[in-house]
Amino acid sequence: MNATGHLAAIVCIFQFALAWPARAADYAIGADLSFLKQAEDRGTVFKDGGQVRPGLQIFKDHGYNWIRLRLFHTPTQLPNNLDYTIALAKEAKKLGFKFLLNYHYSDTWADPGKQFIPKAWLGKSHDELVQAVFEYTRDTIAAFRDAGALPEMVQPGNEITPGMLWPDGRLPQNWPNFADLLKAGIRGVESGCGTNARPRIMIHIDKGGNQRATKYFFDNLRSHKIDYDVIGQSFYPWWHGSLLDLRENLVFMANEYQKDIMLVEVAYCWRPTQYKTRNGPFPESPEGQKEFLDEVNRIVLSTPNNRGIGIFWWEPAVTGGLRSRGFFDDDGNALPVINVFDRFTRK
Repeated sequence: MNATGHLAAIVCIFQFALAWPARAADYAIGADLSFLKQAEDRGTVFKDGGQVRPGLQIFKDHGYNWIRLRLFHTPTQLPNNLDYTIALAKEAKKLGFKFLLNYHYSDTWADPGKQFIPKAWLGKSHDELVQAVFEYTRDTIAAFRDAGALPEMVQPGNEITPGMLWPDGRLPQNWPNFADLLKAGIRGVESGCGTNARPRIMIHIDKGGNQRATKYFFDNLRSHKIDYDVIGQSFYPWWHGSLLDLRENLVFMANEYQKDIMLVEVAYCWRPTQYKTRNGPFPESPEGQKEFLDEVNRIVLSTPNNRGIGIFWWEPAVTGGLRSRGFFDDDGNALPVINVFDRFTRK
């Protein structure tokens, strides 16, 4: 980094430091750790400074204050059922984490390429699906409540740019159906809370650097009178645009919709994976991964009117093929990226 870059970084850090005391409780330093319990149950160890530590504790020690966990309806290949998710949420709550619950409304991955209806709901009419979404959301939220692990925020659906519960709620052809399903999920959250305050509702899409697609989606939400609190975006630069595209879209969203915004999925690889044949914004190296998170966080913090309220890394504590995007090397040692928020949160 040259002298100009160092000066810009110092100015940004200084501005963040001025705002931090008033916003420390609100700004989400988050990680999606949905596979963490499975990894540790199978014997995977994670190390910080050469010392084996529980994964949740490592993140807590480095300033992380939110955990994001996904929930599948009846998974057969993946661990993220209700009992598993409640157990991990309870452990996180014991350490003081806030909790974002991510409904996939599927038995497996729901994302822009697929939004499969749970097997238990196949063959239902539209009205029956709406009722099923409401009852399932209500009952699962009540289960978290009764376990003392009520989420502070809930996203009904995962990366729902193309809708959810296909074909009934598929977009763009079925906006009225999709709106019914989304409203049913939100009502279910409200009903399942009992006398507790309703968690904030996030709507999550996968268009972090795409202003045009973002505008199309959220303008339609507005026309269908969807009641939500937070815009959630995914931003993987090999799919979702440049850092400048991201910045411009954050400015647009903050000004246009007057909603808080989170980057609820970000990641970057610490070894060559996505950019083997072309240049990325940073080297795919341990230091490049750290620089990526540092820069994306600066961009979120610069969102107008303090509307940028957090950033979540997607699955930093994993094994297998996804480990290249994680925070730990193949021997379980924490990489430099784990330290990005230390200077903001340590006293």
